[in-house]
Parts: sequence; structure tokens; C-alpha cells
Amino acid sequence: MRNASGPPAYLDAASGEPLHPAAREVLLAALERGYADPRRLHGPGRDARLMLDNAREACADALGVRPDEVTFTSSGTDAVHRGLLGLHRGRTRARLGAGTVRGAVEHSAVVHAADWAAERDGGPHAEVPVDGVGRVLPEALADALDRLPAPPGVVAVQAANHEVGTVQPVAALAEVAADRGAGAPLFVDACALAGRVPLPDGWAAAALSAHKWGGPAGVGLLLVRKGARWRAPYPADDRTDPRASGFEDVPAALAAAAALQAVTAERAERAAREHALVARVREAAARIPDTEVVGDPDDRLPHLVTFSCLYVDGEAVVTELDRAGFGVASGSACTSSTLAPSHVLEAMGVLTHGNVRLSLTRTTTADDVDRFLAVLPGVVADLRARVGL
Repeated sequence: MRNASGPPAYLDAASGEPLHPAAREVLLAALERGYADPRRLHGPGRDARLMLDNAREACADALGVRPDEVTFTSSGTDAVHRGLLGLHRGRTRARLGAGTVRGAVEHSAVVHAADWAAERDGGPHAEVPVDGVGRVLPEALADALDRLPAPPGVVAVQAANHEVGTVQPVAALAEVAADRGAGAPLFVDACALAGRVPLPDGWAAAALSAHKWGGPAGVGLLLVRKGARWRAPYPADDRTDPRASGFEDVPAALAAAAALQAVTAERAERAAREHALVARVREAAARIPDTEVVGDPDDRLPHLVTFSCLYVDGEAVVTELDRAGFGVASGSACTSSTLAPSHVLEAMGVLTHGNVRLSLTRTTTADDVDRFLAVLPGVVADLRARVGL
């Protein structure tokens, strides 16, 4: 039964932020003019090219990078694959290194790309352990690199963890990769962080996903630093930009740029508000018996919190909260395809089951959080009672 004390509250922005009003307005307008191939010389083609260039420049300005370092891809996952594999390909072709080194808490898209690169091009493969809050420490990366028999092709470290919100020391890790990895480039998955926290320094390539900041789904951004040794990892097509993944969705790219500009402008105020709301959730969840709040309590994404409740199943908690009117996720729920718990939580050495991830949207209110916290203890207690606890 839905919670009668208020309207349903969507609290799963980490999976997908609702479309930002700025993106919706731009998308509707751009659909009328952005249909043509931006490579063509006719009027509609020139219109599409101008819109695409404007989108690229707007994203570059919001992110603090050069426009020619920005490429639109078909998704954040596609940007991850192209970014990591392109750096690895460039380094192996120059015979400077091969193989991959990655953090133990990377997104599955990074894990799969790193494994694929190692299988295709050879070279050593290493996984860097994390501390109890999910952070890759510079000394741990240095130790992993020192143990390799040869320099790696690429080092992959996320900007912030998608499950627990811990922010990584990317700039320091980049220095270690360059020093102990014989100049190995750093690939950064910034999908969880972009639009909410400024991009860190030190990366050679980075991946972003527009639906994480209120842009349309199906738009990724691949950032490749000027001068980075990046080579196309897949067969080339006839696009002008070798980093692109095919015909660009021009209206969606423009809408993604509009949303990114908007969330960047409101970032400071929103981060302060969300950080305070999440702190309340962390404190309240910690008071529930046999519940562990995970991730760094301070150096974290402002909108995200994860906690694990002993003796209950994460998917059951999510289902009951949904019935009460709250849409959340379970970062450690066993998936129907693998039946495996979260590799992130396992790497951290924390409780992996009974896990709930809550992430605030731009419209989440203090009342939404109050109502959630009023319902949560009862949901956990009821589920435990069903199994005789």
C-alpha cells in the first residue's frame, strides 16, 4: 500500500536523474532542427553541425576542458569502453606497456573493458585493493604497480564510487601511475560524479553519462586530453571524429549540454543541501539495530548514501519501500543473472546483503527524507519478524 502521508518519492538518482527542465525545453526545440547529418553541407546539415558544436562547447565550458577534448557517445558505458580501451590500444601500439591495473571497486563496465583489453592485447593484469570506505590509496596503487613484471597499458580508477559515494584521490593516483607505472595513462570513470562535483585532475581520458545529471538517457561523453596517446580500439567508420560511436543524436546532445550547464550553475547550493539531508539519513540508519552505513562519511558524493541491514534481503527492503512510496536501489542485491553480491561491498569488507542505496534528485525535499526515515525502521523490523527475528 502506498504511503498515505505524502506523494511517492523517487530516491534513485544514481541510477537515473529525472530529466532537467532545461534539458526538456532544449530537447523539444532541437527536435525540430537537429535531425540532419551534421557532416553534410546542405542547410539542415549545417544547422545540425552548429547545434552539435554548441553542445560540445557548452559541455567543455561546464567541465573545464577544451571543446576538442569532448566527444558524444551512445552511452556512459560506451564512453567507458572507448576511453579505457583507446588508451590501452595507444600504449600497446607504441610498445610502451600492456595490460591493465584497476581499483577493486570499479563499475562493471570498467571491469569488463579491462578484462577484454588484457585478453586481446596481453600484458599483466592487477586489481588494487581498497580501504574500509572504498578508497584506492596511493600507496596501494604504488605497491600493485611495483609488483608488475612490466609497465601496464592503462590504470583505471573511478572518480567516485557509484554504490557508496566515496570520492577517490584521482590526482594523487595519477602521479603514482606516471611515476611507478612508467608513464601509464589514467582512465577515470566519472559517471557518478559529473555534474555534482568538479572533475578531478590527472586523467588522460574520462567517461561521463548524461542521464546521471538530468540529461537524456543514451548520451555519453568521452573526454580525451589533448596530447593523450589514444587510438581507436574498434573498427573505424566514416565519422569525422574517430572517437565517436556513430551518428550523433544531436537534439539529445544539446539537451545533455543544457542540463549540465544548469546543474553546474546550481551545484554549490544543491550540494550543501543534499549533503545535509544525506547526513540525516546516515545518522538515522545507523540507529537501526544491526545496520551498517558504508562509505566515507565526509569525503563523498553529496546526494548518495548506502547502508546494509543484517538478517534481511536488500531486494525485499527495496520492494517494501516501493510499496510505501519510495523508489530506492539495492547496491548489493543479488542479480537474476549472476546471483552474486556486490563486488564493491565485498572489496570493502563490509556487509553485502540487506543493502539499500538512496540517492537524492534535484527535487527531493526535506519532507521526502522525513517520510522515508519514518517508514524505514518499520520496514526493516517487519522483514526481520517474517524470518523469526
